[in-house]
Amino acid sequence: MPKKILNGVVVSDKPNKTITVLVERKYQHPILKKVMRARKKYNAHDEENKFKTGDKVTIRESRPYSKNKKYEVIGEVK
Repeated sequence: MPKKILNGVVVSDKPNKTITVLVERKYQHPILKKVMRARKKYNAHDEENKFKTGDKVTIRESRPYSKNKKYEVIGEVK
C-alpha cells in the first residue's frame, strides 16, 4: 500500500525534532455543490531541526514516532 504524501506550510517548530504542518485541501460539498476548504495540522518528524515556521514542505506517512507523530519530512517544496 502506498504511503500518503502531503504538501503544507510549517506553522510551528518549537518541539525538538518535530514540526507542525498545516495541510489545506479543497473539495466540493456533496449537497450544496460549493467548493469548501478544509485544513488539518499534522505533526512531522524533522531529524535535523532544519525547517522553520513559514517553510513549504512535503511530508510522508511513516512509522509512529510518538502518540501523535506519524509523518516524516521528505523535503522542501520549491
